[in-house]
Amino acid sequence: MARIARRAVSILGSTGSVGVQALDLIGRFPDRFEVVALAAGRNAALLAEQIGKHRPRLAALGDADGARAIQPAARRAGCEIVTGPKGLLDAAAFPAADIVVAAVVGAAGLPATYHALQAGKRVALANKESLVMAGPLLQQTLRESGGSLVPVDSEHSAVHQCLRGGSTDGVRRIILTASGGPFRTTPLDELRTVTPEQALRHPVWNMGRKISIDSATLMNKGLEVIEARWLFDLEADRLEVVLHPQSMVHSLVEMVDGSVLCQMGVPDMRGPIQYALGYPDRFQGPVPAPDLPALGTLEFLPVDRRRFPCLGLAYAALRAGGTAPAALNAANEVAVHAFLAGRLGFPGIPRVVEKVLERHRPVPVTSLAGVLEADAWSRGVAEEILLQGGER
Repeated sequence: MARIARRAVSILGSTGSVGVQALDLIGRFPDRFEVVALAAGRNAALLAEQIGKHRPRLAALGDADGARAIQPAARRAGCEIVTGPKGLLDAAAFPAADIVVAAVVGAAGLPATYHALQAGKRVALANKESLVMAGPLLQQTLRESGGSLVPVDSEHSAVHQCLRGGSTDGVRRIILTASGGPFRTTPLDELRTVTPEQALRHPVWNMGRKISIDSATLMNKGLEVIEARWLFDLEADRLEVVLHPQSMVHSLVEMVDGSVLCQMGVPDMRGPIQYALGYPDRFQGPVPAPDLPALGTLEFLPVDRRRFPCLGLAYAALRAGGTAPAALNAANEVAVHAFLAGRLGFPGIPRVVEKVLERHRPVPVTSLAGVLEADAWSRGVAEEILLQGGER
């Protein structure tokens, strides 16, 4: 039997949900993977534990003040410490890494994803905001550097698995599935009084706070539509969303001959993470196959755009093009943070986003600096709207 070549992995956002699950998988397959770099934001205590267990060569911490907390573990592991924004970029382009897991949450992950692709890395992409904000720029970078992208989001992983990373010739449309979140059947007039605690109770997935709120508004699915446009080179009219409360079918690919391909799996993020790390190889992992007789009825329902206006806003930004998706994402991040902080009601999230998009004048995406400028402008406008109470 041929010896398996070990793949060296750098994980950006190692203390977040995806990062922790990626490390869980890597720890189960020491013959297949090794950790060479870890990057975290502020959770120095957990990063120190990860250094002790996985013994990377490089550890990056965004919070320079927390570096002292990881020094003992790093010293025992013979691990170099880097801090601040430069540390994240160093981990993204670490020369020894074959695969970079891009799992930093939100717009903050874009520079590192860009840096990894510039270095020609294979990027296991869990940071959808990178493609949302800078899809044209990242695709150009891929062509120039020889890097590659394998999606980690369960929906895009499903499409990738249906196509096995191949051509979309013969594809009529891609259909992304959404559970509908905790408010799929809540009366519309009750959404005004929704609390953050209620919105964070996702009925299927266990995720971080930001993505849980995005799932409740369906903005997460809107961002995934924009991500799919750049991953699979299909225009907005060939990208659709249906509600699938059971979350067992993660996406569907409809072919021009009427055939529909789909990928099923239990809702466990370790499945798509394993696929991205191992691609093109498949091997037995910790996630079991679905128990088909026990599934019962699988439902596929249309999206009520009145209940989920964020989805329509995402399509509008995609069609507007240029920096409009970056403005959408920035405004949404500000609005979600305000909702979680008690400064904004739940229905105010799409209203803030809509007002920012109304003021934004998109320009082509040609540089990282231009994207970050649009991001900063949109955040400023969103905060201004919040201070003026103009979202009400």
